[in-house]
Amino acid sequence: MINLLSLGWNNYFAERFAALPQEGVLPARVAIQQKHRYILYTAMGERPGEIAGRIHYEAHGTQDYPVVGDWVVVRERPGEEMVTIVGILPRLTRFARKAIGVRTVEQVIAANIDTAFIVNGLDAGVNPRRIERYLVLAAESGARAVIVLNKADLVTDAHIAAHNLATIAQGTPVVVTAAIRNEGMENLLEFLPSGSTGALLGPSGVGKSTIANQLLGQNRLETGEVRATDRKGRHITSHRELVILPGGGLLIDSPGMRELQLWGGEEGIQEAFDDIVALAEACRFRDCKHVAEPGCAVRAALEKGLLDTARYASFQKLQKEIAYQERLLDKTASLKEKQRAKRLTAQHKRGYRKT
Repeated sequence: MINLLSLGWNNYFAERFAALPQEGVLPARVAIQQKHRYILYTAMGERPGEIAGRIHYEAHGTQDYPVVGDWVVVRERPGEEMVTIVGILPRLTRFARKAIGVRTVEQVIAANIDTAFIVNGLDAGVNPRRIERYLVLAAESGARAVIVLNKADLVTDAHIAAHNLATIAQGTPVVVTAAIRNEGMENLLEFLPSGSTGALLGPSGVGKSTIANQLLGQNRLETGEVRATDRKGRHITSHRELVILPGGGLLIDSPGMRELQLWGGEEGIQEAFDDIVALAEACRFRDCKHVAEPGCAVRAALEKGLLDTARYASFQKLQKEIAYQERLLDKTASLKEKQRAKRLTAQHKRGYRKT
């Protein structure tokens, strides 16, 4: 038997599960997702699971299917190991991005994360703009962010790099590690108490699976070398997996994400760029665009060198990306409404002809 509390079960999920019809259903947590087949953690141990037809029928997109970290409602099948997933409990947090491709749809990466570890490989240099993007998505998800600068054994200025992240981090903890040498792992464990869930996020080749293996104390997750020419890694991890650490915490390892487009993110930007937001509050005009308006506190900070121009440019770029995405969503919603009205009109006309 497994104690559900050790899997991250808490009052939030217990209250929502208690509101459901209880006969014949059990809570379970998604450990591995492979299309619509799942490996689940239950009080009885690991069980394979399949989606009920009703979930397929009611789903509007991939965001309506279970993902790694989700708490789901399952029904046992008499005489079988396989269980049927009949529902998903409301997510406490969700790390999501715009799905890859031209369609403006949401892709939920993982759910119910307490801490998002944003991993950067020091051998390839620190990418401030990419870290800012991850910080926005982490803030939008509701999870606490921790920046991890891995592969400190391959550089001589790891702690200088960590110090230089102060402007970007804005109070976010920065942890320096050398996972291959098992250095700095104890600092990560401070953020993973029993029953708490962390997720390793970042591009391929930064050492996410190596970190996970060190925290597990075994080589359970496959790792690979990076290319010497551009320090980019191959996609060794092929799926997300929630693993239970010896100390009682839980950790999600995930494939590298080459594209990380925002989904929503206005609140996340406010949090990740709170220094710029605070400056903007001192502008003379509330609708200041920070271009040529008199009394602009943001422009004044830029001119005095108090605000990094590259950071401000990143702030503007991410805001424009969100605004463009919102326009596309509004256009899509409008098109769907027109199609719905057209169908209703056609149905009405057919009914009128019959009479």
